[in-house]
Amino acid sequence: FGNWLVPLMLMVPDMHFPRLNNMKFWFVPNALILLPFSGFLKGGVGAGWTIYPPLTSIEFLGDPSMDLAIFALHLGGISSIAASLNFCSTAINMRQSQRWVHKIPMLPISLAITALLLIIAMPVLAGALTMLLLDRNFATSFFDPVGGGDPILFMHLFWFFGHP
Repeated sequence: FGNWLVPLMLMVPDMHFPRLNNMKFWFVPNALILLPFSGFLKGGVGAGWTIYPPLTSIEFLGDPSMDLAIFALHLGGISSIAASLNFCSTAINMRQSQRWVHKIPMLPISLAITALLLIIAMPVLAGALTMLLLDRNFATSFFDPVGGGDPILFMHLFWFFGHP
């Protein structure tokens, strides 16, 4: 809805990067296909909505369902970052030159601020998910206390992302 309304409110023909908009749109169906598909595999994901690291280890969950779920979250995150970059660049660069910032409607400004916060926070979650994948598949110990890792570190990174 914002992809249609923000250009109208800024009186511009389209979003700043329409190809980026198209690319982020096609990441979403793939993520929405992979996430339920990961639940239909042998054991399902079964790690809770916070993806608690001891429940995601390869010893606890040996099938590829957790890997597919994490990859689906990565695809959704790529889509969110691409959309956020497009919203920020549209709100900043596409306004008319004689139109000052205080004359822009509040919706594009609020979407640009929210998108900026998402651009800041989303790579933290992506890094945490990547560390989780490395722990599962390459025997690293970011979150494994046996190897000197911190299982609570993932929770800190996850909560920094902004979940209540």
